[in-house]
Amino acid sequence: MPPPLSRRAFLTAAAAGAVGLGLSGCASDDRAIVRFHSSKPESIPYFRELVARYNQEQSAARVVLDTATNLQAAFLRGSPPDVGCLNYNMEMARFMERGVLSDLSDMPEAGRIRPEVQQLADQYATFPGRTNVLPFSVAAESVIYNRAIFDEHGVEVPTTWTGFLAACETFQAAGVAPLYGTFKDNWTLAQGMFDYALGGLIDVPEFFAAITELGTAVGPDSPRSFQRDFLEPMERMRELVPFHQADAASRAYPDGNLAFARGEAAMYLQGPWVFGELAKTDPDLSLGTFPLPMTEDPDDRKVRVNLDLALWIPEGSRQQEAARDFVAYLMRAEQMDDFNAQFLGFGTTTDAAPATDERIQDMQEFYDDGRFYLGPSQLVPLAIPLANHVQSMVLGADLRSTLAGVDADWARLAFRA
Repeated sequence: MPPPLSRRAFLTAAAAGAVGLGLSGCASDDRAIVRFHSSKPESIPYFRELVARYNQEQSAARVVLDTATNLQAAFLRGSPPDVGCLNYNMEMARFMERGVLSDLSDMPEAGRIRPEVQQLADQYATFPGRTNVLPFSVAAESVIYNRAIFDEHGVEVPTTWTGFLAACETFQAAGVAPLYGTFKDNWTLAQGMFDYALGGLIDVPEFFAAITELGTAVGPDSPRSFQRDFLEPMERMRELVPFHQADAASRAYPDGNLAFARGEAAMYLQGPWVFGELAKTDPDLSLGTFPLPMTEDPDDRKVRVNLDLALWIPEGSRQQEAARDFVAYLMRAEQMDDFNAQFLGFGTTTDAAPATDERIQDMQEFYDDGRFYLGPSQLVPLAIPLANHVQSMVLGADLRSTLAGVDADWARLAFRA
């Protein structure tokens, strides 16, 4: 996922939300007020326009876009927003586990969600007998590559681990940095090299289901553990470090965007949110994407994904019927397709339109075939400083002892729970 909002951006979004809520209090009609919470910064203008259209097309409810609510505080006060549409992660899953989100399984829209996409939400948490979350958009991430640099050096998109290493060696021998690294920002390592290496070598949902079951027993002698299952992927991750530019340890996300857009490396391990930033420097940059191959079998390749946006309605909403009507409106095929086309996402429903942007089109076949996995970094609670551990391993820390530390963190957290 992209970096958190800067203070200035956060205050701007908060002001916009406050203005929206203030205007709703001055409304002269007696329609039900539905608070719609969405905090993805780049999509706020899109949803603001969509809300305006909805309010014009019907007279039963007035939707107000809320971008500033603190969800934890709102749920504790018993006044959550009526509809949420935001990034789905471990923190959001806590609300599902506590049964504070309503069951949406009887909505026709729930029946349109691809089962393997719905399972992405279930990997975080479930509540018995309920479908609490409807995936709205999936962000698919893989290796971003500069087509012109690949063509110039006669390099084909690699489909095996040895083929990828050979491509890196070709670029390096020609004086081109194969990969641009932004190691200073640890989140770029967690969602990049770490997730790609793991997802290409292990069964992510099976592993996390196993260690969740083990709980406090996770450790050096347990049948599954970070120090055992993650060791080979981390060794391969470290093999990629020398193929980055020399100053990778001191470069941050904005540095990487500028450098890669200027053609200073052949490949970049980032998500689709970066394309807009790259286009600011060079709108004509010809880019493509491919999953990082981690084995010698091309059929093992998978794409790393996350639930970029998911919809939910709290049990505590006093406008259940109106909230459901708005969710149904959001999930109209033409609206979901339009959103994904604009924000380079992949559809979550069986009737979703395919991606048309050439920068992400090559991931479509993997997505259609269900060859994707939820980023492992998304499945580790924030109480465990995973990104810090990943950064230390990339910078040379002992792999076994670092992963043993993650085991200890996991067991300690399970004990507290």
